[in-house]
Amino acid sequence: MDKTRFIIITGLSGAGKSIAVKCFEDSGFFCVDNIPSQLILKFAEICLKSKGKLSKIALVVDVRGGIFFEELYKSLDYLKELGINREILFLEASDEMLMHRFSGTRRKHPLNISNSILKNIHAEREQLNELRSQANLIIDTSDLTPKQLSNEIIRNFVKGKKQKIRITLISFGYKYGIPTDVDIVFDVRFLPNPFYIDKLKNLPGTNEEIEKYVTEFPVTRHFMEVYFDLLNYLIPYYLKEGKTYISIAFGCTGGRHRSVTLINNLANYLKGKKYKLFVKHRDMNKDEIKIQSDL
Repeated sequence: MDKTRFIIITGLSGAGKSIAVKCFEDSGFFCVDNIPSQLILKFAEICLKSKGKLSKIALVVDVRGGIFFEELYKSLDYLKELGINREILFLEASDEMLMHRFSGTRRKHPLNISNSILKNIHAEREQLNELRSQANLIIDTSDLTPKQLSNEIIRNFVKGKKQKIRITLISFGYKYGIPTDVDIVFDVRFLPNPFYIDKLKNLPGTNEEIEKYVTEFPVTRHFMEVYFDLLNYLIPYYLKEGKTYISIAFGCTGGRHRSVTLINNLANYLKGKKYKLFVKHRDMNKDEIKIQSDL
């Protein structure tokens, strides 16, 4: 079963699971939507007996399963006993976006324990907390178009399937909120801030002058030495536990200078270590856009 891909698609209602399963289906996976948890084991046994004919499987399991959903955790444990390497894709979105999507489709929330969509969303989040913690990959679809979500899935589960572990490095600004889909977050607001230097404040963190300013301080160099080594130590253990994707975020006040510099330096540090790296500067240009819009 080493070559079998057994993907569990799950997450919040309205977060894009229907788009995800269609993407897997288009990529050659055998897909089943809303399969009862108790049937996962039967399906896994069928795959084992297929002698490789069913080698790419994607199953959607969520709260629509009702009372059967509670059996999911037992099923996931049994898959391990069978030697099946299952991967969990968890989709989520902000409360505001989920409410907007439900309002647009006029669909009832599948939990339907309250007349309030927001209360149903919160209840579903709580019910899925344990499953979320076991996910190999968490995607926040709040700001993603259907095409962008499909591209993320293809990048992580189709094109990158031979890659042992994929690492996404994200810089962000705390004033715009902490990214919800990250595994490790570092706060670098204690580092010297180029924003208070007139000739530097309007430059992006990718600029050589910003890079030189931020990294010339001993506290920055010491931080990079200690924390980069820490991450280098931790990543193999994530891999050992079955993680195929890790996201690491560094945040400063606006996400324009310090976090960008640190993420770029971390990317350079991790290059050549057989990881597939993706760098995303989420908020680097937001202040610049705001200034232009105010003119």
